[in-house]
Amino acid sequence: MRSYSVRFTAAALDDLTSIFDFVSEKAGARVAEGFVLHLEAACLSLDVAPLRGTARDDLRAGLRTFGVDRRATIAFTVDEARGEAVILGVFYGGRDIEAALTRRR
Repeated sequence: MRSYSVRFTAAALDDLTSIFDFVSEKAGARVAEGFVLHLEAACLSLDVAPLRGTARDDLRAGLRTFGVDRRATIAFTVDEARGEAVILGVFYGGRDIEAALTRRR
């Protein structure tokens, strides 16, 4: 089984920081840290199954998304030639993924 590397864009890392800040304000730093670590682990699991989720070519060629605990959505692309999954964004709650990704082009 081929293993892929997983890379986070700066925007995706910013998303995780924003999620931490939001959850920390509502539920405390300990809960926020656990949730963000859970999201990071979900992203890193793309190393063995990068083609999971839903293809969203309607938003961007090659874009895929998958949900985590019905509270967050991971948006990513897969470069099979390089063996790399690239995390473009981590969206919490009901964020407008289309609008967020459009601003990141």
